[in-house]
Amino acid sequence: MDKLDRLLELQRELSIELASERYPCIMEQRISFLCQALIHESVELQRLTNWKWWKQPKEFDIENAKGELIDIWHFLLQASIELGMTADDILKYYMQKFEINKFRKKSNY
Repeated sequence: MDKLDRLLELQRELSIELASERYPCIMEQRISFLCQALIHESVELQRLTNWKWWKQPKEFDIENAKGELIDIWHFLLQASIELGMTADDILKYYMQKFEINKFRKKSNY
């Protein structure tokens, strides 16, 4: 089992433990909830940076940033599970988009 397969397996186990009647029954709604969670976790990560040019900068807390990034990974993994994606699917779609992005760069997109 590769590492991404293991992460997906762990996330499946966690989602069972965290099951709630508040989690939508309809997949589209679950994806919407997960997108909202991803946005909020991304903001939490951003708040650790010195993006506010009007404030005194503070030292970047890389350990806390790693924790916030892992929160983002939890929701990305869950969204992948909700969409029925395997580790192989993730690699396949990543490679497709990777090639598109390389083409775009070469084409001055």
